[in-house]
Amino acid sequence: MEGRVLIVAGSDSGGGAGVQGDIKTVTALGSYAATAITALTAQNTRGVFGVVPVEPAFVMRQIEVVLADIGADCIKTGMLFSAAIIDAVVRAFEKYARGIPLVVDPVMVAKGGAVLLEPEARALFELRLLPIASLLTPNAPEAEALTGLPVRDVQDMQRAADVLLTKGASAVLIKGGHLPGDRVYDLLRTADGAERWFDGPRIESRSTHGTGCALASGIAAGLARGLRLEDAVARARDYVVEAIRRAPDLGTGAGPLNHAHSFEPTAN
Repeated sequence: MEGRVLIVAGSDSGGGAGVQGDIKTVTALGSYAATAITALTAQNTRGVFGVVPVEPAFVMRQIEVVLADIGADCIKTGMLFSAAIIDAVVRAFEKYARGIPLVVDPVMVAKGGAVLLEPEARALFELRLLPIASLLTPNAPEAEALTGLPVRDVQDMQRAADVLLTKGASAVLIKGGHLPGDRVYDLLRTADGAERWFDGPRIESRSTHGTGCALASGIAAGLARGLRLEDAVARARDYVVEAIRRAPDLGTGAGPLNHAHSFEPTAN
């Protein structure tokens, strides 16, 4: 089967984000999802109520056995939580995954404010994982945290993208959903100087839990099927927009998307 995606991320017991959301997205976009789970979370639409990290050596073991047998055409990382897990993941990539495109979603804080990347892990993330990313997908607050720059408008997004590229990422997609305005702008910039803006009308909805996970895993699903980066981003973005539009009215907080809405994958 074309389009094998290995997802290295945390579990969301509410099913809207994390590994569960990633599996749904990758499957909806016509690819195959395998996983290496980094942490268990107890969460629902109202927030995260507990985190139990997986032993780093076992995270590395999951990556090893999946790649040795099933293989992967793209790898996507989400919640990594600790410095020890980041170290294990990077060592696994260096040993078993050289040459496989890597989409890195820098999951740091949950919508409700829970910390999903320990503060002491951030330096190792920037030093070891960011430089090997084929694509980094921060939202505006994450871009601020990784660059130390304010990200409040489209000009700030461009400056932040430049800084992140100097840190080693091959490409950066800065998501502008947190910024004010009736339209949402996302900026894709690559190390070779290419730039593309994606934009569309803002959808007023409380059901936006897992949008970042879905976008990153949707891009990974496209890259795994051989799409060009720009096309993979456009396709994943269209998928997420429609998943928000058709979101079920579940829970009393930030509700999940409709990952299973009808979406015809691009033939490749």
